[in-house]
Amino acid sequence: MLIYLSFGHCALASVYPLLDAARLLHDLQKVHGIAQSLSGNLDPNAVARQMTVSLVEQFDCAFARIWLVEPDGANLRLVASSGLYTHIDGSFARVPMGAYKVGKIAQNQVPFLSNQLADERWVKDRQWALDNHIQGFVGYPLVARQRVLGVLAAFSHQPFAPEFLEVMQVICMTLSVALDAALQASQGDRSAIATAIAPQPLSDRIAAILGSTRPLLVGTEQPLPMSLAYGFLRTAELLQRLRCSYCRLTYDPSSVTLEAIVSQSPYQSGGCGQVGGGEPLLFDDLQQFTAYLGGSLQAKPVISGQAWQIALALPVVRGDLTLSVQVQCRYGVLQQAFTQLARRAGLSLKEPAAVRITDSTVLAAGPPTLWIQQPGRPQPTGVAATVDLNVTAAELLTQVKGIVHGLSG
Repeated sequence: MLIYLSFGHCALASVYPLLDAARLLHDLQKVHGIAQSLSGNLDPNAVARQMTVSLVEQFDCAFARIWLVEPDGANLRLVASSGLYTHIDGSFARVPMGAYKVGKIAQNQVPFLSNQLADERWVKDRQWALDNHIQGFVGYPLVARQRVLGVLAAFSHQPFAPEFLEVMQVICMTLSVALDAALQASQGDRSAIATAIAPQPLSDRIAAILGSTRPLLVGTEQPLPMSLAYGFLRTAELLQRLRCSYCRLTYDPSSVTLEAIVSQSPYQSGGCGQVGGGEPLLFDDLQQFTAYLGGSLQAKPVISGQAWQIALALPVVRGDLTLSVQVQCRYGVLQQAFTQLARRAGLSLKEPAAVRITDSTVLAAGPPTLWIQQPGRPQPTGVAATVDLNVTAAELLTQVKGIVHGLSG
């Protein structure tokens, strides 16, 4: 199986009709932590090493590697390798631009994923892949300011989930900014370092996607969690494909809204991912992802059907984000409901978590458990507190605070 995919490409929808939005959201929270670990580091090799180590530790990769383009642009040099292989010398220490899969990814700027590595014709040593039980490969170009910096590649013993390419998109955006700043510093060009290190405002990133259509900004722009920013950038990709002619980004105290007018219908027949009922698959993953964030994504015809209005609204919680939880429910509907409820309560969904929220009757080792009661199910021993299916966001916050501060019975 081969997947050539750029951000929001139709191929993903046609091969995988529905992304696992819960897993995607959880992985994006990990990326947020990785991004924080890179902040302020102006050593390109150290930035690269930190990223490969994080991929191995956080995403269970067999090994991960980063090549950077040499100054002459003719070759890529291996600067970091973590996991199964940690050496940066050997046969792939320098890869000519356009050679092997890594060189082609750098030259063509086309991401690539395969879950049958041993069967790929470009693999130099098929027996090596079989002997080491390597199934998955993903390679992604690192691009900053329309310039290729290098390639990030990861290998896995297990097949990569389809949403991992979406995660790699966000990882490589973050890594490219950090590497660009570090490379400028190493080359003595300090005039633009502060700009490169500073997080780019969401409105600027949306403007870069939309091209000639400049978004209007209403309200004071504030930094957003990576999961929310991801939702807006994916939507901007959709708007660009539908020929956006107007876009407005609005910051309110409790929400951020992206409104746009497009000239093409998102339900147009023959469009990317079109299915029999008229719902395009490219909308499905965004709508489900938005639902997990407690927001809404809507499209409706305007101007007598000559144009369409698309609106994405996501809540911004201003509560106590120092309290972190992990939601681990057996059923998808409960996972979605309690993930949304935790966000509305102002709880953080980052790792390591202070409290686990679960409906499972088998309690694994880890943080204290807040157990979800359901009719007819006996309560397991060892839970720190309980809630039922009628719990409100305020009650959930009170219970988590009680556990964290040792006030629960």
